[in-house]
Amino acid sequence: MRKMEFKMERPGLLKAGDRITVTEGLLPSNYYYTIDPAYAMSGNIPFRYRLKSRQGVVTDVVENARGFYVTAEFDEPEVDMK
Repeated sequence: MRKMEFKMERPGLLKAGDRITVTEGLLPSNYYYTIDPAYAMSGNIPFRYRLKSRQGVVTDVVENARGFYVTAEFDEPEVDMK
C-alpha cells in the first residue's frame, strides 16, 4: 500500500477510515493531489512518482504546531521518494 500525506487546514473534515477520492493537479515539473471536495492537499510530487489510484482510505489524522495532517493509503506499490 502506498501512503501519502496531505495538509488539512480545518479540523474535523476527515477521520481515520474515511474513503476518499483525489483529484490530480499539474504543475510545470510536478503533480499535486487534492482530497475532494478540497479537504486537504498533498505536497508536490515529481512526475516519476505519479499516483495512479484515485481512491484511498484515511489511516490517520494528526494535529501538530503546523496544522492538521492526513495520512491516506492507496492500493498501489509503496514508493521511496528519497
